[in-house]
Amino acid sequence: MSEIKQGTAAQPLPAAHHIPPRALLLVAVLTLVWGTNWMLFPLAVREVSVWTFRAVAMVGAGVMLLAIARARGQSLMLPKPQRLRIVAAALGYLALWNVATAYAAVLIPSGQAALLGFTMPLWGAFFSWLIWREPLLGRMRVAMVLGAVGVGLLMWRSFGAYAQAPLGVALGLLAGIGWAAGTLILKRSGLTVPATVLTGWQLLIAAVPVAIGAIVFAQGPLFMPNWNSVLIIVYITVIPMGLGNVAWFAIVGLLPANVAGLSSIMVPVVAMIAGALVHGEPLGAVQWAAMGCCVGALALVVLKPRLSV
Repeated sequence: MSEIKQGTAAQPLPAAHHIPPRALLLVAVLTLVWGTNWMLFPLAVREVSVWTFRAVAMVGAGVMLLAIARARGQSLMLPKPQRLRIVAAALGYLALWNVATAYAAVLIPSGQAALLGFTMPLWGAFFSWLIWREPLLGRMRVAMVLGAVGVGLLMWRSFGAYAQAPLGVALGLLAGIGWAAGTLILKRSGLTVPATVLTGWQLLIAAVPVAIGAIVFAQGPLFMPNWNSVLIIVYITVIPMGLGNVAWFAIVGLLPANVAGLSSIMVPVVAMIAGALVHGEPLGAVQWAAMGCCVGALALVVLKPRLSV
């Protein structure tokens, strides 16, 4: 899943009644689309490798986004001084995120993989403190503790239930770390490229090593997957990865960033509930407690102390 949080910062809105209902509806739809996307990963890789699935989806979504940008009259050129950082961000985030999340969703329950991957804001705050010495305020410290408790609960429960849980948990966390690293690279670059163009190129750049991985790790002769697998891969490419990102850009343009960030909090919640309903994934007291801890942590990071909605 390539949920990119790059876009033009929204203008602050003076009051809650000025928030367009259309924007809140987009947040709800996007949360549902991205949240239910995770339960499809195990189905998408029943016949093809994770590498092949992600390579196809990334190329398709990248071309689609650039085509949309072109149709809007946006230039597809990337500034030369910023190209190296864009490549580094794409490899650190998108290449790592797409492969790690798909593998994690296969090795452990997809909802838990989503919850681990969406710890990105916590890693971003941690790296900002570690590298740039940005202060960790009291609410941020509480968020770190809550996030650690939530991850610990998932690890403790999963290790006893799934033989490959340690690797799945590690990949889920690695996805969040990669997302945070790529986002911080872009935030520190002062990019002026339209978000749709930036995301489209990043998807295509990151697709190169993923496609090489698909070739290296391919097994057996080429074949045509059945139509169920094809339709699932096409859906993930077009809706969550392609149109989902376009919807996100629209949300960021209509809402303050902290309100738009609500979708990043609710996506793993939807993912865990969807995984339980569709795949029978565990959703007991431990999972609810872990979800509560992680959602609370993300809320402390994403939402401002005085949020008016």
